[in-house]
Amino acid sequence: MRLSNTDIYAFKALAFLGMQESTWVHGDSIAEATHVPKPYLVRLLAALAGQGIISAKKGSGGGYALAKAAADIPLSHVLRAIDGPVAALSCASRNWHKTCPEEPRCHARSHIWIRVRDAILAVLEDTSVADLVEDAKIGVDYVHCLEHLLRPTDFGVGKR
Repeated sequence: MRLSNTDIYAFKALAFLGMQESTWVHGDSIAEATHVPKPYLVRLLAALAGQGIISAKKGSGGGYALAKAAADIPLSHVLRAIDGPVAALSCASRNWHKTCPEEPRCHARSHIWIRVRDAILAVLEDTSVADLVEDAKIGVDYVHCLEHLLRPTDFGVGKR
């Protein structure tokens, strides 16, 4: 599993919203506080709202807010809202399962890919937006994560 810029931006926006104590926050304020480019942020917030992670309210006094308590939003839900399946292969996916003809006898599926999926999900389900809020409260800025994202070209894949 690799994180993307969008994942990091989502973590920043959610941590910020989680610190706002259930008040509605305008998109401009989120963009300014998180330094996430506004056009990017608008699409990201729409994806999170579409999955019920945040609420959006139009008009005067509107904006964005967490849809529930930060502790009740596991990171597994956030990453699925942004990236889709957590599993590496559709035959090992819980929510986007696609049957493979080799599935009944495939050792790798049952002994590797399902176990990897379950291990990642266990951590992501045990970690919530409240954990991101704790970082934000002490001034941790995930912008530095953007410099450390692993890309295939970083380790020779895709280079010619």
